[in-house]
Amino acid sequence: MRLLYTLLWYLLLPVLFARLWWRGRRAPEYRQRWGERLALGLKPLRLQASVWIHAVSVGEVLAAAPLIRTLLEEHPATPVVVTTTTPTGSERVCALFGDQVTHVYCPWDLPGALGRFHHAFDPRLVLVMETELWPNLVASAYKRHVPVMLVNGRLSLSSYRGYARLPALTRPMMGALTRVLAQTDEEADRFRRLGVSANAVDVTGNIKFDLSLSETVRAQASELREHFAARPVWMAASTHEGEDEPVLEAHRRVRASHPEALLVLVPRHPERFEGVAELVGQQGFDCVRRSAGARVGDAGVYLADTMGELLMLLGTADAAFVGGSLVPVGGHNLLEPAAWSVPVLSGPRLHNFQHVARLLDHAGALTQVHKADELGRSIAALLSDETERKRQGAAGAAVVAAHRGALQRVVSSVAAFWPTE
Repeated sequence: MRLLYTLLWYLLLPVLFARLWWRGRRAPEYRQRWGERLALGLKPLRLQASVWIHAVSVGEVLAAAPLIRTLLEEHPATPVVVTTTTPTGSERVCALFGDQVTHVYCPWDLPGALGRFHHAFDPRLVLVMETELWPNLVASAYKRHVPVMLVNGRLSLSSYRGYARLPALTRPMMGALTRVLAQTDEEADRFRRLGVSANAVDVTGNIKFDLSLSETVRAQASELREHFAARPVWMAASTHEGEDEPVLEAHRRVRASHPEALLVLVPRHPERFEGVAELVGQQGFDCVRRSAGARVGDAGVYLADTMGELLMLLGTADAAFVGGSLVPVGGHNLLEPAAWSVPVLSGPRLHNFQHVARLLDHAGALTQVHKADELGRSIAALLSDETERKRQGAAGAAVVAAHRGALQRVVSSVAAFWPTE
């Protein structure tokens, strides 16, 4: 079955390169570094074995960042190679770690490319973040007796069903995993049913609960909030195509009762910045772009068209809607606003964050909405009720605090497989 899967990959290569070219219309970075997709032209880490950490995009990179920092501190002599699949993920790795790690794009799931990658970097341990499992990636490491650990393992019911439809491909891959560090008991059970050895699955929790708000981030948020003056501020974070329109309609409803309200709008992907800026103007709002450095004044929308500042920006908000949830993306990190004691709102499509959503909902710290008018009414109600804002914010922060500790459990599990230095 894996042979047929590999053949399909080779047949699809022209389509994959065409897709990169197409995406490069709005994000030119997709038209760069194509050789890395096939592990061509890599600069080897000569005579040094490494640890390979794969984090597909921005969300996984941010989740992995505390783990990577801890591993770098505890094992400074071991080279660390961090791979992503997207330019935004690449940008985050470089911004966070610079030359502390080696960064390249993850090779596509082809035996030849993976062989070249192993030859260049000689990984002795592979850490895969969350769900990014590929049959040939796992098989290439297994053939070389390299342990593969799935860290912060997440497996929604829909993903489980997808894997279960192809047991001839899935079960050998799952059976070859050295360790699965799952977020919840429910997800651990799904991994076992897909073929991971029962003894190889541990429940370590979700390392996203271990996010920290540094003094620098707090100071930057405080300074920006002063720039917004006494205006009520709400945020729409990590929005996707199809969500900006209902968010702006909701803002129109909010301003009907709170004329001074400011919307901080944060599109998820940088290639959408220009289009969202145009949309804001078309909807009749004055827009100030963060990249321009201009004062907000009386503008209705502050467009955060920069990268890597979402966590800081959340510290300026009185309430925050988290995107990727009104469209079938599966949601984004609900814990970031909760860590700031900011009331959290989302759409109903949260299959990537079911456990977190359930915890926040049970604590009374999450409001789910389905359309623009519900979002507008909910935001307006929160802006009018400081007591309720504080109650919801405190409830969310308490959930975050109660579930910390996964990071240390993961570090302890990884230590057992860390290559000899």
